[in-house]
Amino acid sequence: MQIKLVEAHVIRLKNNILEFLLLKRSPSESYPNLWQMVTGSIQEGETAYQTAIREIREETSLIPEKLWIIPNINAYYSPKDDRIYHIPVFAALVNENHEVNISSEHSEFIWAPYEKSHKLLAWEGQRKSQYIIKEYFAGNSSYCFIEIKKSDWKL
Repeated sequence: MQIKLVEAHVIRLKNNILEFLLLKRSPSESYPNLWQMVTGSIQEGETAYQTAIREIREETSLIPEKLWIIPNINAYYSPKDDRIYHIPVFAALVNENHEVNISSEHSEFIWAPYEKSHKLLAWEGQRKSQYIIKEYFAGNSSYCFIEIKKSDWKL
C-alpha cells in the first residue's frame, strides 16, 4: 500500500506546559473550518518524515528542533478512489519563542494545552495520537517514541 499523507503534531514546552499547535482550515479548503494538526501529501522522492518537516515549514514557518515517530498509525478513507490510506504520525518539538506564520490553507491557529486542543480535533485517530504524545511527555507512558535525529535528516 502506498502512503500518501502524513500527520505532524507540532508541540512546544512553554513554562514546562506541553502545548499543541492547531490550525483551522480555510473556508475554501476541503474540510473547511476544521481544526487540525499539520497534514500533507508526500511528494515523489520524499520519505514520510521529510514530508512532515516540509509541511511544518510550509504551513507554519516553524523549523522542528526534534522529530519523533509516534507509535500510532492513523487511517483515512478516500471516497474519490475508494481506498483506505494508512497515515504515519509524527511529533515535532519547536522552539517556544518562534513565531507562527500560517499558510493560506489555514485561517487561524492556536497554541493550546492538551485539555483544550484535544476537544477541538474532529477525528478519533488524531485525538489518540495527541493522547499518546501527552502521556509520553508527562512520563506516564510505556510508549516507545523513535526520534529521527536532526543529523540523520536528509532534506
